[in-house]
Amino acid sequence: MIRIFVTGGTFDKQYNELAGALAFKDTHVQEMLRLGRSRVDVSITTLMMIDSLEMTDGHRAEIVDRCRAADERRILITHGTDTMIETARSLAEALAAIGDKTIVLTGAMVPYAFGSSDGLFNLGSALSFVQVLPAGVYVAMNGRCFEWNRVRKNRDTGIFEEFT
Repeated sequence: MIRIFVTGGTFDKQYNELAGALAFKDTHVQEMLRLGRSRVDVSITTLMMIDSLEMTDGHRAEIVDRCRAADERRILITHGTDTMIETARSLAEALAAIGDKTIVLTGAMVPYAFGSSDGLFNLGSALSFVQVLPAGVYVAMNGRCFEWNRVRKNRDTGIFEEFT
């Protein structure tokens, strides 16, 4: 069983036509898994629905606590891309307390609701990575998986890339 924690981010934003802005309603994760014909046994919990730029240390502490308390050894977290690395750092720093778990964070550069989103591909990739990687904290984006401390978001190209 894989635990999926939903935190919001572009992954789950929708266009509010009345307000003319992006906003949150419900997560798309269940629908994405259905459309992707996933047969992986998962348990989905929505922790929050916020833009990652609004994420505080308190939100990160909640994510760490929920990962620590989870019975599952494999955890996938949907997260906004702007502060994904900061949350990965919080998880890595607490990994000894969290235990022998594999945690993969993923997100999207374009909202799933837009139809041209990278979210479905990133979710599928992250589900594969979380099943095969050893214990640790990782970021899965653009079909690649990175150790949390060897990746950055390149804001000019819109992709995540490894650095040394």
